[in-house]
Amino acid sequence: MNKSQKKNHVHSKWLKTRVLLSDARLRALVPETRRLNEGSLKSMLRRYRMVYIKPVSGTYGNGVMKVEQRSESGRPSYSCHYLEKKRLFRSFPALYASIVRYKWNSPYLVQKGIRLLTHRGRAFDIRVMVQKNSRNRWETTGIIGRVASRGKIVTNYHSGGKPIDAQTLLKPYLSTESLHRFNTTLALVGAKAAETLGKAFPGVNMVGADIGIDSHFHPWIIELNTKPDPYIFKHLKDKSVYCKVLRYAKALRRVPSTNRRRILKNTLNRKRRRVSSRTDASRNV
Repeated sequence: MNKSQKKNHVHSKWLKTRVLLSDARLRALVPETRRLNEGSLKSMLRRYRMVYIKPVSGTYGNGVMKVEQRSESGRPSYSCHYLEKKRLFRSFPALYASIVRYKWNSPYLVQKGIRLLTHRGRAFDIRVMVQKNSRNRWETTGIIGRVASRGKIVTNYHSGGKPIDAQTLLKPYLSTESLHRFNTTLALVGAKAAETLGKAFPGVNMVGADIGIDSHFHPWIIELNTKPDPYIFKHLKDKSVYCKVLRYAKALRRVPSTNRRRILKNTLNRKRRRVSSRTDASRNV
């Protein structure tokens, strides 16, 4: 077993996608994903009309762009939505040149775009938290929805997304019975994805599966996060879910204990005060 397999965090989205595709039962739930280059982007746009491009290694939805191809008078036109700005292009070369200019200086992926269900006009996806329990078995411990901020294309909490109870988001679309069945499906998909990733990387013990849902209620595994934030579950009314997620995270040593967190906070505050004192002293010179 090499060092990367022992780690509890896997950075590469490409590596995680390849692991998911190795399981026949999960393959149909993974949007087509390829390494980004001019040829792959053109091919994927022809096939799907809408794609997302994102850094191979990135967090919080940073660096993600939404690219679309439309037809105007029989001729293709393009748009690229990055951060809160949408740019239009009349040619593919102009589009690609703009992407190269704005993307990070690191490898990117291009992924089939999923037209997500919406809540009050904003796209949402579902975060399924899966953690190793005391018997070292994968267990789905929490499910929460994430609604994109107005004008943004990502749902990540740290990029302005709003955590909302998944049941609230899905109720307008499903009957009570169907909602219960679908919730079970989400839990099973998350657990299976975590189990598959864990076999390839035995050090992984906590996974946040980001699952998009299209208009046919097909669940799509958009991404697996091996460093998921347990604190977003604090936003649920049912505090027992948050307590369980946090309890498991502490047992797995993925978050500091209360005393250690207090020590870290005090240390950080002391450093800030020292920096502030030095700044004030330099101003008085």
